[in-house]
Amino acid sequence: EVQLVESGGGSVQAGESLRLSCAASGHTATLAWFRQAPGAEREGVGMVYTGGETTFYADSVQGRFALFQDKDKKTLHLQMYRLTPEDTGMYYCAASPRFLTASSWTRANFPYWGHGTQVTVSA
Repeated sequence: EVQLVESGGGSVQAGESLRLSCAASGHTATLAWFRQAPGAEREGVGMVYTGGETTFYADSVQGRFALFQDKDKKTLHLQMYRLTPEDTGMYYCAASPRFLTASSWTRANFPYWGHGTQVTVSA
């Protein structure tokens, strides 16, 4: 069974950086981070193939956020730079047993989810 545990959330000032981590167990092919602001839909932030280097990013975070995995391929990190108040929200790690493409990067295609970690960015 796949289990995902997020860590690393917190409160920061605009312009600062933060790193989120997702410890994954079980078989996964695709890992991703989603986020959800109050009153908004959950949206994809970044996606990567487990153990791979191909990454996908939402336009809103391209160039500011970076995904990388530990060598044991069991922990996915989301390094966030130049944070803005618009980045505030609950961040969720998600996993799929299938290799997903950018066109299939939707919430419905990820059957496994962590409980989330809160990121708050103050102006």
